[in-house]
Amino acid sequence: MKAFFIERYKDTGRIGQLPPPEVGGDEVLIQVHAASINVLDSKIRSGEFKLVLPYAFPLVLGNDLAGVVVRAGANVRHFKPGDEVYARAQEARIGTFAELACVKEEALALKPENLDMVQAASLPLVSLTAWQVLVQTAKLKKGQKVLIHAGSGGVGTVAIQLAKHLGAFVATTTSTRNIEWVKALGADLVIDYTQQNFENVLQDYDVVLNSLGSGVLANSLKVLKPGGQLISISGPPTPLFAQEQRLSWGLTQVMRLLSYGIRSKARKRAIDYSFVFMRANGSQLREITGLVESGVIKPVVDRTFTLESTAEALAYVDKGRAKGKVVISVIQ
Repeated sequence: MKAFFIERYKDTGRIGQLPPPEVGGDEVLIQVHAASINVLDSKIRSGEFKLVLPYAFPLVLGNDLAGVVVRAGANVRHFKPGDEVYARAQEARIGTFAELACVKEEALALKPENLDMVQAASLPLVSLTAWQVLVQTAKLKKGQKVLIHAGSGGVGTVAIQLAKHLGAFVATTTSTRNIEWVKALGADLVIDYTQQNFENVLQDYDVVLNSLGSGVLANSLKVLKPGGQLISISGPPTPLFAQEQRLSWGLTQVMRLLSYGIRSKARKRAIDYSFVFMRANGSQLREITGLVESGVIKPVVDRTFTLESTAEALAYVDKGRAKGKVVISVIQ
């Protein structure tokens, strides 16, 4: 099969031929029609997660997809050849920048009927991230106030829509050119980070979703009220995350040290700090499908690239200028 893969960390990556993935009993082989690019792909390529997620080479990149079931493993009960599906592949089974990919049944969901393959491929990772932050972790309630950083990014565009559906008052940060655009997604208050410091404008918030660097993370504490929640998807990871990943004692201590500063500052303000590393979850994705089909969540696709142009697409996403998601169209 044709695939985009790397042969070592910090490799640019290339298109080539690789054997198709082997299908386990609880897995589904999918003909990939489209796969979206996430910041996570660049982090994996650079080796940022090599201690947490040790991969073998050659490594096919790509974390989510939309496509058609080709073959189902012997233990698969809910999917059959011909089904149109979408998914965020599980951590150990990434590899969606390819003509074929394997996904465990428990991570899979039928594609929303009102979306094409490109639109569907843009959603799994970012929508599950938004769900696991706002619904599962924050338990966001009607009338609460939430600050979503980087509202024009992949996670931000979905998180704004989901938070509004949950009945929250939504503030977000973005650049001047995207102000009206994120308002149209549902943001109630927009902070232009080129003109204002959000921590000087906002106060008494219940939840902050952070996807940016350490400076923004620390300043986010200032806008939260006591009892509020600071939830980061960009780190630093916590000892709890290390335990959930069943990492070694040594790595757990490293993460304890990495997150000590922000956890200490949060404690002094009676704020809860947590790190969320999004996990594949087919049942949650089915809940999201319902919201998509009812029009609550609409995908936002910035640009599409061919599989042959995957390296160019990764470079484009790395610039941080995309509005919404960038998608690889595998089948033209």
